[in-house]
Amino acid sequence: MGSEWQTGSVGDLFDLINGYAFKSREFQTSGIPVIKIKNIKAGHFSEHEFSYVSRSYLDERPQKLARNGDLLISMSGNRHDGSPETWVGKVAFFDKSSPYLINQRVGALRARDNTVVDPRFMGYLLSAWDYQFLFISIATSSGGQANLSPKQILNAKIKYPSLGIQQKIGRILGRLDDKIALNQQINTTLEFMAQALFKSWFVDFDPVIDNALAAGNPIPEALQARADARATLGDQRKPLPDHIRQQFPDRFVLTEEMGWVPEGWHISTIGEQVETTGGGTPSTKNPDFWDNGVHPFCTPKDMSQLKSLVLMDTERHLTDAGVRKISSGQLPKGTVLMSSRAPIGYLAISDIPVSVNQGIIAMLPNQHYGPVYLLCWAKTNMNHITDRANGSTFQEISKKNFRPIPFLVPGKGILEAFNEQAEAIYSRILLTSEQTDALTRLRDTLLPKLLSGELRVPEAERPVAEII
Repeated sequence: MGSEWQTGSVGDLFDLINGYAFKSREFQTSGIPVIKIKNIKAGHFSEHEFSYVSRSYLDERPQKLARNGDLLISMSGNRHDGSPETWVGKVAFFDKSSPYLINQRVGALRARDNTVVDPRFMGYLLSAWDYQFLFISIATSSGGQANLSPKQILNAKIKYPSLGIQQKIGRILGRLDDKIALNQQINTTLEFMAQALFKSWFVDFDPVIDNALAAGNPIPEALQARADARATLGDQRKPLPDHIRQQFPDRFVLTEEMGWVPEGWHISTIGEQVETTGGGTPSTKNPDFWDNGVHPFCTPKDMSQLKSLVLMDTERHLTDAGVRKISSGQLPKGTVLMSSRAPIGYLAISDIPVSVNQGIIAMLPNQHYGPVYLLCWAKTNMNHITDRANGSTFQEISKKNFRPIPFLVPGKGILEAFNEQAEAIYSRILLTSEQTDALTRLRDTLLPKLLSGELRVPEAERPVAEII
């Protein structure tokens, strides 16, 4: 394949469109999303943590719109001394048709001639290590930050094959990425289902309201709007099976801590109901704790990069000696993890035994509260959690402040019914996450081999067909 490749520069094939220097005061909570450097991940485009501007910018700055087929490139970042997520020169293929504006220090590489260039292939090519290293090496430094100029990017030398081969390689790798994206959408839907079930039963108290309406019992004023909405549904309400419905009471009682709650449920604290613990970081200067380590070590940074609620691996690993240096040691599979600082609120369920650093509070499931229940509880109560945070440098919720947070205790049968349904949802999430992990590893294995010519297209098509 090598003889079919030719050499040129990025500028031979692409124009580069610079982003616009939006001011922070121009951002708002909704409107047209603005693509920032943080939305360009290592090899893919992330639709999380957007800033937004008024729709008027579509008319004022039409030249700053990203187009379907553009390659987005981060023009500022770090050198090779941190995570790939923070490197300068990250490249992501953009395949959206709805309007997105480009912020400053984000460039959009736009193919001049699609009879010569397959943008998706070029996205893979420029995301490969050789080109990532090239961008890092030619970047200039300013105040500890690495920067790329449009000239540096456009003058960068690349080697690429004919359009036909580009399209074949792009199609193979694209099939994997499309399946990965579909799996992530499936998991997002499943996670929403679990959260919606938790909210219906334990926040909105829908089954209790339904029972109260059926019995003709009074509805507290604070819950009247929800009761009216339930009553309006009439026969469209999806009744619970009798053996579950009968577990819920048909009245509410007023409590000092949490207002109106179902009769028979009582108020406790998260610390009284669930074992919670934190972690620490063994000295990074001691190789005995880190060199050739095999035990996953989780930090908030690991959680920030998750594509679903499942933690399947971590960036760093500890030795046996390193695990022993952490008071909480190694936590069991199924532990619920919550970042307690920088920032507060990343949530995950560990699918592996894991040790954690001081930036994480871990909740250990028990016979009453499964991992999905605890994760949904934490997500629902995040405002209460962050309200108890403090700190001058950054906000942090300590275990001491976390443990007294009020915790509503439902009946045992209700918890068993929820855990049964939640476990079925989580099993599907876990299965999809494991397939996504396998797809990602296959893509990352095939990518350098296809781009170097070590592996030909027909040889790559077989393993892809087997896994999809």
